[in-house]
Amino acid sequence: MSNLIARFAKNESGATAIEYGLIGGIMAVALLAMFAIFTPKMEAALTNIGDKMKTGKE
Repeated sequence: MSNLIARFAKNESGATAIEYGLIGGIMAVALLAMFAIFTPKMEAALTNIGDKMKTGKE
């Protein structure tokens, strides 16, 4: 029985999956934050480009 508990304590295969899950979650939160911050600036820039393309002026 103590051998089973020792093997269970040394087993780290699940820890890797949890670490990858945490990294993925942190990256998702960071991307969402970046989209929230940069969306108004991107929208303004693309609108400006579109307006210039309509008028043909720089």
